[in-house]
Amino acid sequence: MEQLGKRSGPAARLDAILRHLSPRLGAAPAPISVPTSAQVSAVPHTGRFRYTLDNDVLTTEQRQFYEDNGYLLIKKLVSDEDIERFRREFIRICKREVKPPGAMIMKNEALRSQYGQSEKVVNKVQDFQEDEELFRYCTLPEVLRYVECFTGPNIMAMHTMLINKLPDSDKQTFLHPMHQDLHYFPFRPAARIVCAWTAMERADQDNGCLVVQPGTHKQSLKPHGYPLWEGKTNKLFHGLLDEDEKTPRVHLVMEKGDTVFFHPLLIHGSGINKTSGFRKSISCHFASSECYYIDVKNTTQEHLEKEVLEMTGKKYNLPSLELKDVWNFRGRLVQGERINL
Repeated sequence: MEQLGKRSGPAARLDAILRHLSPRLGAAPAPISVPTSAQVSAVPHTGRFRYTLDNDVLTTEQRQFYEDNGYLLIKKLVSDEDIERFRREFIRICKREVKPPGAMIMKNEALRSQYGQSEKVVNKVQDFQEDEELFRYCTLPEVLRYVECFTGPNIMAMHTMLINKLPDSDKQTFLHPMHQDLHYFPFRPAARIVCAWTAMERADQDNGCLVVQPGTHKQSLKPHGYPLWEGKTNKLFHGLLDEDEKTPRVHLVMEKGDTVFFHPLLIHGSGINKTSGFRKSISCHFASSECYYIDVKNTTQEHLEKEVLEMTGKKYNLPSLELKDVWNFRGRLVQGERINL
């Protein structure tokens, strides 16, 4: 078992490289483990509920809704104060006042000449686990209280994103095709993984809210790839290769602070932002540290593995990197013990 923040092997080399890039990390405190009221096991439940664990947080109705639909929306879970702190940190990153090591800053390069370094250019900050302020989101007690209902008490924050959906055009530059998040993850079981996605301002059909296909979390992982549409395709924005257009869709209209928890096999995506403003959200995929890595070779995820390793290896000059090394670096323990991940 590992303690908070400990790494080994190639992941440790990644860690050393990034700490060299940012001496600030040398003195950065490890994430604090926050106890919650639901002390449960991560062993899958064999009774009525397959996707949630027995505790005193979710009502029977909430558990049944998640069981049937694969998502659960909690209103006003994250405070306005916290959201504004996350917003301010995002602006600092856009202005390059802060440079989180290891973070992927996605931009619309065509707008840089017009707007320079600003939130009008940056559409996503991914892998912000080394940014102390943004990573606070992953340790908020009010969020972890619900996360534990899906993962059990030993919780890893595995994948972090702050999305700033920019005003779009007919080119659909920032549309994310329908997909299953498990496509990106080389660890299982899926039932012990959950995404927490918080709206930082109102999200609706006009500015590109989340769109889900209820009940699709009960399906298997489907083949993904780049969409065959005209215009720009964002790096790693994979989508279903064979999408069933007849499956009902629900647009999740959310207010600031609302948080949706959803299963990694739930088919979902988001539309374009047809307004003149932004649509910000902050999210983290959590997993039980009792989850385990799988070999994705000869599976539908193999081509993704190749793409990720090429990108990471080139960026950090680590040609012998393995996919689980990348995830060992990304993952941070936020509660309990680090066991497998």
